[in-house]
Amino acid sequence: QVQLVESGGGLVQTGDSLRLSCQASGRTFNPYTMGWFRQAPGKEREFVACINWNGDTTYGPDFVKGRFTVSRGKDKNVGYLQMNSLKPEDTAVYFCAHRAGGGLYRQALAYNYWGQGTQVTVSS
Repeated sequence: QVQLVESGGGLVQTGDSLRLSCQASGRTFNPYTMGWFRQAPGKEREFVACINWNGDTTYGPDFVKGRFTVSRGKDKNVGYLQMNSLKPEDTAVYFCAHRAGGGLYRQALAYNYWGQGTQVTVSS
C-alpha cells in the first residue's frame, strides 16, 4: 500500500506564498505520477497539477497558471506544490494523490491513493 502525507498548509494573508509537501512511503509502485487537488467547502474536488516520474507536468485551470509550480525532490517520493500570490479563493484542503504509471492524469478517479489533506486558508 501507498501512504501519502501532506504538510505545509496554514493560515496566510493575500499575496503570501506557501510550499506544500507530500511524502510518499510504503510500496510506491514506481514509476508513478503525483497529483495535487483541492477542495473548498461545498465544492467538488478540483485538479490543481500533477507531475510524472520523468518530471513532466500539467496544470489545472487558469487559476493556477503563473502562480503554482509542482515539482518533485531528488528523492522522487517527495513532491512539492509551490503556491505564490495566494488569494482568498485559494482557501481549500489540498490533497496529494498517487497513480502508478507514467502519464499525466487530471481526473481524480484516475488516482488510487490519497493523502489526508492539508488546510490552506488565505485571509483577505
